[in-house]
Amino acid sequence: MSRAVSPQGGSSALRDRYGPAALVTGASDGIGRAFARRLAGAGLDLVLVARREAVLADLARELQDRHGIAARVLAADLSDAAQVECVVRASADLEIGLLVAAAGFGTSGPFVEGDPGTELAMIDVNCRALAQLTHTFARRFVARGRGGIVLMSSLVAFQGVARAANYAATKAYVQTLAEGLHAELRPRGIDVLASAPGPVLSGFGQRAAMRITSGATPEEVAAATLRALGRSATVRPGLLAKALELSLKPLPRSGRVHMMGRVMAGMTAR
Repeated sequence: MSRAVSPQGGSSALRDRYGPAALVTGASDGIGRAFARRLAGAGLDLVLVARREAVLADLARELQDRHGIAARVLAADLSDAAQVECVVRASADLEIGLLVAAAGFGTSGPFVEGDPGTELAMIDVNCRALAQLTHTFARRFVARGRGGIVLMSSLVAFQGVARAANYAATKAYVQTLAEGLHAELRPRGIDVLASAPGPVLSGFGQRAAMRITSGATPEEVAAATLRALGRSATVRPGLLAKALELSLKPLPRSGRVHMMGRVMAGMTAR
């Protein structure tokens, strides 16, 4: 039976349960950066993965100085399978007990008007790289008899969403994978959690060409997610995510598709 961590992510509970180290993708900003800071505060050593090496190096120094932890920087573009494999090899010497797969990006607008290279790169980052890392670390965790995996899903994962069709599809993959692995790996001592926030006030919206004026902060998402790790298969961090879930729950799937399409149209109006 998996044990829940303490309500604040605990000064020692996370390290006791999963430690001594965690690997966080997308750690250079937004939700990934918030996870890195919270995990460092809980005493876990870190492997920080993102494309921007200089930003990661600054974060590593900050966390080492503030919390006395060790931090390794691995600059990688996760849309490139060879670079994902480099991350796997470069972390093989560490006892990593927690994977937080927070890297990802979105696009918006009519699918047929999108750039095909960008849409395929999004699948590579959001799905293929996530699957590769999850498979690698799940095997390592099974061998050590314990571990934790956090996969970043989204409120859009539960139905098709017009004007974000491909992005929603990638998050549906993440959500389904996490649910299946939660059931599959829990008897082997591994906690798997899908974190499905609604709008988040981070750099994600700008890259995805979405106007996000209200939502959860990255810090709120990271805190709520770590509180839920070991308790359930899915968490929906943030009041807005919970409110949207309640409003969509009574609707048939076609109704949810319609409503989320209207929400997305409002967020992507030029």
